[in-house]
Amino acid sequence: MALLSFSFCIFLPWWSIAIACFVVAICIPQKNWVSFIAGFISLFLLWYGLSFWMSFQNGHILANRISKFILLQENSFLLVFITAFIGGIVGGFSALSGTLIRKNFNHA
Repeated sequence: MALLSFSFCIFLPWWSIAIACFVVAICIPQKNWVSFIAGFISLFLLWYGLSFWMSFQNGHILANRISKFILLQENSFLLVFITAFIGGIVGGFSALSGTLIRKNFNHA
């Protein structure tokens, strides 16, 4: 999921990660909770790694300024964590949706 999502994000908008997780979950039969956890963990780790790498490249200057503006405290690691959590939630729910669609069509 993470590799396909990373590939999609290079050429498509950020929300294409949801399409990638949805397609993978349709193709691979899984239980509902396994699908959600797989989507969440794969996208959480992908976005955490990418966010941390981008923040590390500029010495966490931009992340500190944004966290001071949004979170009202200078904490770049919390901002990276929140970013990763949002990506994980999007990936988890899109993978869960793909699994539920697959099960719905298999019962029909």
